Formats: sequence, C-alpha cells, structure tokens
Amino acid sequence: MSPFDDLLRQVPVGEIAQKLGVDNATADNAVRQALPTLLSGLNRNAQDPKGADSIASALSGRDTSLAEKEVHIDDVDTNDGEKIVNRIFGDKKNDVISALAGGQGGSQASNESLISKVMPMLAPIVMAYMAKQYMGSNSGSGGLGNILGSVLGGQQNQGGIGGMLGGVLGDALSGGGQTKQGGLGGMLGGLLGGGKS
Repeated sequence: MSPFDDLLRQVPVGEIAQKLGVDNATADNAVRQALPTLLSGLNRNAQDPKGADSIASALSGRDTSLAEKEVHIDDVDTNDGEKIVNRIFGDKKNDVISALAGGQGGSQASNESLISKVMPMLAPIVMAYMAKQYMGSNSGSGGLGNILGSVLGGQQNQGGIGGMLGGVLGDALSGGGQTKQGGLGGMLGGLLGGGKS
C-alpha cells in the first residue's frame, strides 16, 4: 500500500458525509480533491527553507494519535484544522477552495461550502500522519520533501485522484501556469511557496 493510500484509508469518509449531510460519493469526491491539495500546499511551502523549517517544527511537536488509531471525525479538532489550512494557503485559501469547487460540477456555492468544511476536517489527519512519518524518519527538515514526495507520489495510482490531479492540479505539481478550473495550478505552482506553513 502506498503512503497516500494509507493516508486516504484513515479518512472516515462515511462519518464526514453524515456530519455534512451529503451522500458518501459526494464526500468521497470532496476528500479526493482536498487531500492532495493540502499535501501539494505543504509540499510547495516545504520548497522554501524557512517554510520547511516551520513545517518541520510543527510536525516535531505534533500529537500523532490520529495517525495511530481508527479516526472518528468527532475526535478531529476542526478549529485546529482551520488554522492549518490558513497556514498552508494563506490569503489564497478562498481562491484554492473556489478553484477546487469549480472542478466538481453542480452548484459552485454549495461545492465551495463543502470543500471549505472538508479541508479543516482533513488537515489535522494529514498533519498527524505526516508527523508520524517525519518523527519516524529522523531525517530533519531536509528530508521533509522526500516524505511529502513519497505521499504525493502514491496518489498518482488512484484513478479518480490521478485524473483530478491531471486536470485541476496537474500544472500545479509541475510548476505550470493557469488551468481552466480557475487558475489553481498557477496558485499552487507559484504563490504557495515562501514559507507560509
């Protein structure tokens, strides 16, 4: 099982669907868009030495309990999750959410609402998982990129996720320019670096 598969497996999609009042397929689709986006944002921030040091510091002191047991959504601190999302995306958070929502079809407003609620649920799970990997590696901030690359690399094998990244996030991961889904590629590719985390 790839690291991304392992992380995805920890996300309680059914509980997220129930909490947000949507069906499992809708919640799963939102998770499969938001999760790689959070990882990509972390990865972009880790490209900057100050950002990497900041992320490494946050991971070193992180409670990893969410990564060591079956996750229940009521155990996830969404207030903490909101802070994490704000740190990753900074003032581009709403633009990122809007771009992701535009790739889902249906109502833009309801999609944005869903993505904006899902991201803070996922962020603490992502950080706990990354902290567990980071603290187990003893590699320091220099190895952070390798860990993120390993987790991001695994999602390419997921049909839906790979397709989504090829469209919405493809340019972002390769540092390319604007995409038709509201320019998310340009945002993640060029504007999320610089140590926001």
